[in-house]
Amino acid sequence: MKITYLHTMVRVLDLEKSIAFYKLLGLEETRRYDNEGGRFTLVFMAPPGQPECPVELTFNWDGDDGLPSDSRHFGHLAYEVEDIYAICAHLQANGVTINRPPRDGRMAFVRSPDNVSVELLQAGGAQPPREPWASMPSVGHW
Repeated sequence: MKITYLHTMVRVLDLEKSIAFYKLLGLEETRRYDNEGGRFTLVFMAPPGQPECPVELTFNWDGDDGLPSDSRHFGHLAYEVEDIYAICAHLQANGVTINRPPRDGRMAFVRSPDNVSVELLQAGGAQPPREPWASMPSVGHW
């Protein structure tokens, strides 16, 4: 039996704010679909060179009262990164809270504007622990 990964979908409240967040992670918009009849927009974003691994941002034009206040039930998105410390510093400099800092040089968690947990994993194994990350406490849920 063959199975093929297609995408992961998350609902978003503010499409532009969510697109900006995923761009900070380094993802690019690969395609967009506006459905006038259904009154929604789908935006697919993926890492450069990996269009087969998108996250689908679903935006309902008339709002979405059904969004939960805490998206932990969803699980998380996970991305391998070249330099865990550099991406966390970049995200933090752009106003993103690092919920679970990369104290171990290997793993961090952040949240999207829509409260979706995003795991960042260091490519090729852990880097040596480094400040300020090594002593930074976790914040909120991750």
